[in-house]
Amino acid sequence: MEEIRDRLKLVKEKINRAVESSRRSAGEIELVVVTKTVAVARIREAIEAGVRNIGENRVQEALAKHEELSSRPPGAGLPRWHMIGHLQRNKVERALSIFDLIHSVDSLSLAEEIDKRAEALGKRVDILVEVNVSGEESKFGLERSKVNEFLVTISKLKNLRIQGLMTMTPFTNDPEQSRPYFRKLRCLSEEIQSGRLNNIEMRYLSMGMSQDFEVAIEEGANMVRIGSAIFGSRS
Repeated sequence: MEEIRDRLKLVKEKINRAVESSRRSAGEIELVVVTKTVAVARIREAIEAGVRNIGENRVQEALAKHEELSSRPPGAGLPRWHMIGHLQRNKVERALSIFDLIHSVDSLSLAEEIDKRAEALGKRVDILVEVNVSGEESKFGLERSKVNEFLVTISKLKNLRIQGLMTMTPFTNDPEQSRPYFRKLRCLSEEIQSGRLNNIEMRYLSMGMSQDFEVAIEEGANMVRIGSAIFGSRS
């Protein structure tokens, strides 16, 4: 328990320093704690230490964890669940049963499936559009040049709420190498916001992970996805 609490405290201290250097407020930053392959007992420790946002990459794994974690003492509060991995269309219905925000919408077919399933459930679903700012073939996400047209199209889907953008940058041991990609996504977000399209709000800029979240915050991120800095390296 103390190990996770101490690591979480260290991450929050780094977030505070990053927002101070960029003349922002720590209250602007949403910390999504990534729990891929992390045991439920350790996730529960993180929640007890104050974590309020859980990020999972796989629907099936998330469903099992959600069931175990859904019973909480009165007044303890439940975390928000974030789908941060690639979402397959055949898993949308199950994903909508637990996730509060889907970070990884990157195709019209996926957006339409979410819209259809959301309508059947009588709800509107908050989503982020994933952008492949690096151009890596191994990465999911839309090409930068296709984002505006995509947003115009999916903004007409009545059961979606488009809340911002997300990206995954190339892995590097030097956080500064991620800075240009973060800057590109921030500039794109600002451009979209200035367009004032219906049903599109650039509320969240989800970028930055354990190795580079400080640089991401300096470049405008207000949602960071951190796992190994809190739980340690995964096997």
